[in-house]
Amino acid sequence: MTRSTFLKSTVAASGLVGAIQDLHAADEPRGDAREYFEIRAYTLKSPEKQGLLDAYLKEAAIPALNRLGVRNVGVFVPEKPEATAVVYVVLRYSSLDQFAKSTELLSDTALQQQGAAYLDAPAADAVYERVESWLTQGIAGMPAMAVPTKGSQVYQLRIYESPSEKTGKKKIEMFNIGELAIFKRSGLNAVFFGETIVGPLMPNLTYMLSFSDAAAKDQAWNTFRVDPEWTKLKTTPGFTDKEIVSRITNLVLVPTLYSQI
Repeated sequence: MTRSTFLKSTVAASGLVGAIQDLHAADEPRGDAREYFEIRAYTLKSPEKQGLLDAYLKEAAIPALNRLGVRNVGVFVPEKPEATAVVYVVLRYSSLDQFAKSTELLSDTALQQQGAAYLDAPAADAVYERVESWLTQGIAGMPAMAVPTKGSQVYQLRIYESPSEKTGKKKIEMFNIGELAIFKRSGLNAVFFGETIVGPLMPNLTYMLSFSDAAAKDQAWNTFRVDPEWTKLKTTPGFTDKEIVSRITNLVLVPTLYSQI
């Protein structure tokens, strides 16, 4: 699967907030504390442009987001360098209103000053090809982000696509009733789980895991695969992969030095 296939649409934030709120209000109990997670992928013009993007994110964008109350901004790059340089940014929102406000960052004077080199880059020498994003909502079993320990050095961003809306909900149910608990005791440390509500490859469930290192990642997955409850759950009619999962994408990432996750 190519990254261009994986990331196809951009969130038009402010114009969609009201519609999304209306669509989800009926499904959410009062006092629901589910957070929203936006994942952005910056496809750079060249690997050399990463320094300029890093400076903008570190010195301008992340401080501006923090001033808006957007906490724990994560910035990641692929563990193994690829021909096409991509930087992934994970944004945590307490509400859709906060998400909408984040689209107005350019009105922040400090951001304009600190990010001038990036923001004023000429078209002939642009920093990136495109910025693509998708918006997810926390699931019942994990409604909010769990900020990983400082020692986490390896992350996985995983996307489970489903063949229909109904089967997509079934995969989320599977995590809620048992798979999340198996993850936890196996050492698969969840950072967030989100049902994609705007973006590419819907319906899908997107989640992130953290590990101290590559060896810990491999050990955790090996433990998970032989867990007796997982063996039972994955073969339960209605929960088998062939019924509810059409494709899985796995990205192994490492955090930048200034990442807040």
